[in-house]
Amino acid sequence: MLRATLRSFFAHKGRMLLSMLAVLLSVAFVSGSLIFSDTVSRTFDRLFASTASDVQILPEEGIGESLPTGVLRTLPASLAERLGSVDGVRAAHVEVSAENITVVDEKNDPVGPTTGAPTIATNWFVTERSPVKLTGGREPRGPGEVMLDKDTADNRKLGIGDSLTLHAQPGSFTAEVVGIVTFTTTNPGAALVFLDTPTAQTRLLGRADAATSISLDAADGVADAVLKERVAAVLGDGYELRTADEQAESSAAELGGFLDVIKWLMLGFAGVAVLVGVFLIVNTFSMLIAQRTRELGLLRALGADRRQVRRSVVTEAFLLGLIGSTLGLAAGVGLAAGLIALMSAFGMNLSAAEMVFGVATPVSAYAVGLGVTFLAAYLPARRAARVSPMAALADAEIAGVGRPLRVRAAAGTVVAVAGAAALTGSAVSTETSSAAALLGLGVVLTLIATVVAGPLLVRPVIRVLSAAFPRLFGPVGMMSRRNALRNPRRTGATAAALMVGLALVTGLSIASASMTESFDNEIDRTLGADFVVQNGSFLPFPQEITEKVREVEGAGTVVRQRFAPLALSLPDGERVETTASGYDQRLDEVARVTYAGGDTAAALATDRIGMARDFAEEHRVRVGSVLEAEFAGGRRARLTVGALTDMSQSGGPGMAGGVMMGMATLEKYLPGGQEITVYVNAAGGAGEDALREGLEAALDPYPQVQVRDRADYKELVRRQIAVMLYLVYALLGLAIVIAVLGVVNTLALSVVERTREIGLLRAIGLSRRQLRRMIRLESVVIAVFGALLGLGLGMVWGAAVQQVLALEGLTAFAVPWGTVVAVVVGSVVVGLAAAVLPALRASRMNVLSAISHE
Repeated sequence: MLRATLRSFFAHKGRMLLSMLAVLLSVAFVSGSLIFSDTVSRTFDRLFASTASDVQILPEEGIGESLPTGVLRTLPASLAERLGSVDGVRAAHVEVSAENITVVDEKNDPVGPTTGAPTIATNWFVTERSPVKLTGGREPRGPGEVMLDKDTADNRKLGIGDSLTLHAQPGSFTAEVVGIVTFTTTNPGAALVFLDTPTAQTRLLGRADAATSISLDAADGVADAVLKERVAAVLGDGYELRTADEQAESSAAELGGFLDVIKWLMLGFAGVAVLVGVFLIVNTFSMLIAQRTRELGLLRALGADRRQVRRSVVTEAFLLGLIGSTLGLAAGVGLAAGLIALMSAFGMNLSAAEMVFGVATPVSAYAVGLGVTFLAAYLPARRAARVSPMAALADAEIAGVGRPLRVRAAAGTVVAVAGAAALTGSAVSTETSSAAALLGLGVVLTLIATVVAGPLLVRPVIRVLSAAFPRLFGPVGMMSRRNALRNPRRTGATAAALMVGLALVTGLSIASASMTESFDNEIDRTLGADFVVQNGSFLPFPQEITEKVREVEGAGTVVRQRFAPLALSLPDGERVETTASGYDQRLDEVARVTYAGGDTAAALATDRIGMARDFAEEHRVRVGSVLEAEFAGGRRARLTVGALTDMSQSGGPGMAGGVMMGMATLEKYLPGGQEITVYVNAAGGAGEDALREGLEAALDPYPQVQVRDRADYKELVRRQIAVMLYLVYALLGLAIVIAVLGVVNTLALSVVERTREIGLLRAIGLSRRQLRRMIRLESVVIAVFGALLGLGLGMVWGAAVQQVLALEGLTAFAVPWGTVVAVVVGSVVVGLAAAVLPALRASRMNVLSAISHE
């Protein structure tokens, strides 16, 4: 049996090639993501370990430290001198580091990276663990001098003597590049600007006695943990102390978020490849077993029992998975090398020579490859085991409709009812979390139900789709129609591969179109300002920019918005950390806020706040309630609720409750912040076009901010939503590639299966052109059938997603009809493309050889 199995596998290796490709793609994405993330982790672990000081002292982390307020945490620089005398401290260094800056060259072009990596301005001092060394020029010695890292200088064509402008929180200043430093370790992709310590303190922090951290070098023989304990005893509370290992661990955890995005993105591609590949493999083995009915019957007649036949098919699947996994593992190494090269092009210098190939990588690769092929081949293997020895005497095929389709009908109906109930539950739920959970369950169940019951829809749907074939194409159209209807199970499985990708893209396209429509409506309803000034990445910007806006001719009302992290102690006993928005008093002139109680004046008065009504009711808050509040930095206050709004209670991550307050209150408890947005209205008699020109001219030296009107704002939201769609379309592209392979595979095996039939048709006068057309029509009708299933399922999913979004205030529902039409047209193209090779092969068959084919 083993020899027969091996002979059978290698005899049909060409027919299994496309299935192997599906396994290869799945394994490549899994192994590539693991190799890449392990390589990046290992590289940066070494970087963090080699550059961390023995002990670092930071201000104690407070509320909302990760949110964009523009306020840097600082501690007294005098601590360095005080800690330098602690037993076991060899040296103490003042550290000043700021990422809330923008650096531009003489042409006003940003110097920092465009890949999302930060621009970091820091003070220059040298230790044995410095990540850079001076390789050109000299160190900075005054307020008008800086050094720049070599990678940034090369990328921006900058050198010694060039002038840079730094836009920092205290204000902007110009400095000359007097030195170039080169990384001695891996360049993490950031742009580094170095100043001398006094300049860094005054220009970046606004205070000559401030620092962002203090680093300590331990004396010989003093362990980091011991030194940390000694320093903690001297400092007391209010500070956070980290050893070198703890610093490396913290930095690695921050990097982990970036790596997780890439890893899960690639695993998403792998999941799509696995899901769609399963249909391809099931179809391949089902058709091969159907074609080998006589062969399997002979094996049974010669003494092979059912278990041996089933084991034979599973062994073939194992060989398919083994070879596909091995090739996929090799492709994964190439994929990881490509990602490393891509990261290097973006400024993160990684080396493919240091690629990490951990034990988990091959284990995961072979687990995925072998697991997929085993699961996909198990049902065909069981079907093969039921072949009777009498099948050797007949030209039989294991493809009956009877009971299996009745079982499918019953199972599909049960699962569909459960899925519909879950989707209905998500639509009527009033809690976002439970609605999202029911939505996910409903999506999975309805997908399974459609796959299971798909073959039942083949005959009624394809009869309608191909109704015009006989009239348009004559006998060729009739035969293509009958071929598509010949085996509903096979046609359903082939179409299901295409259906999965199209259902995903349709559902998410409807969700994104609904989100876009909702945001457009919300912007029209709430934004009353003529223009909005914001950072392109929604980061804070210096108050200096606001002053420039006020000076523009034609600028009337100017309202600032800042973020203020705070913790509120609520009447129901809960303590909620959130982010309030601070506004100037003339908010009503630039925004349309509706209130359930109170008004804007009451909400923005000193020591008062406004709050979303739904959040207030949930926590037993009413107008007049006095709440204990703690701001970032530890300052405490008693704030009175002056108004309740009808607006959404969630403005974004960490912004629960829709809390708002006046700028006077915010400055009282969190002074020195930076604006997140500035709203501008034209003064009476001033034209909007002239005002825009004036704003853009005044802000030209500040490339980190943009001037937008309502149309620009809507376009910005559309672009952000489009980023999600690009990912979906990439997943769809992969799904379609594998689905096309499935259609090609089905048609190719079908041509082999019908070799004698094709020979007889050719013998009685069917031309090669007519034969190719027959196969193309069959392919197109299968592809369109899959597209219609995907569209129907996707529209149901999209409607359900919109109902969940409505709980967050996104109530509009929109169907992107352009996408729907594109999907239908695209399915026809997919069908035509998939039929090219099988049709060509069929048309080239020798007529006599085909007739005599066994």
